[in-house]
Amino acid sequence: MAEIATPADADFRDLQYRFAAHLRDPDAHPAPPGIEDRRVAIYRDLFFNNIVSLLAGNFPVLRSLHDEAGWRRLARAWYSGHASHTPLFPELGREFVRWLEGRAGQGGTDPEWFAELAHYEWMEVVAANDEADIDAVAHDPDGDLLEGKPVVSPVAWPLVYRHAVHGIRADALPGNDTPASPTCLVIVRNRRDQVGFLEANPLTLHLIERLRARPAITGRDALTGLAGMIDVDPQRVVQAGVDILARLKARDVLLGTQR
Repeated sequence: MAEIATPADADFRDLQYRFAAHLRDPDAHPAPPGIEDRRVAIYRDLFFNNIVSLLAGNFPVLRSLHDEAGWRRLARAWYSGHASHTPLFPELGREFVRWLEGRAGQGGTDPEWFAELAHYEWMEVVAANDEADIDAVAHDPDGDLLEGKPVVSPVAWPLVYRHAVHGIRADALPGNDTPASPTCLVIVRNRRDQVGFLEANPLTLHLIERLRARPAITGRDALTGLAGMIDVDPQRVVQAGVDILARLKARDVLLGTQR
């Protein structure tokens, strides 16, 4: 039998909403009456400082581009204005990225590379926290990558950005113009659980995606297929592809071949 909501329940929910609104944006929403401000301040500071610290840990480069006041203003703008789609604390960084991307799409004043940098930093967090276990993936680490069927690591992510996000820092900010060529990167967590990246090109990213989407094909077949996409002699692509496969294997993007 369903419980019947009472006026007291509605009053309590209203109190919770008003209290939460105050914590998120104290300047716009006064605290509910009857609560000592000294007590409310404890929650205001605790919640917001946790958010500021969490974002700084997830986005260290982005944080380094702001002074303390500027960083807190950015955190407050997100905290007060974004309705998160997850109750999970570790996922709040993803919500921050979504907010920045949405703000950019609405004609915000952030630099064009701002949201891209946040996404890149968040993907490093994703790589570090992903629960996939390389050792649990069946593969032959010494297999022939050309004639065998290469196995792509479950903790490798091909990514494309308009800006060279991996080189951004406080003393090396991008210019105002969008680069003519995109930046292709692969973020990967290696067998030692270290997260890193390697610079790539569109052909290499296509190769990784092709091998992941079609695990039954050999390295040679994958490279030959790419040759058809770019209208280049397949033998040339295969010859160059041997080095690409070896490089991906050396960085644990490829684990080896199917047994």
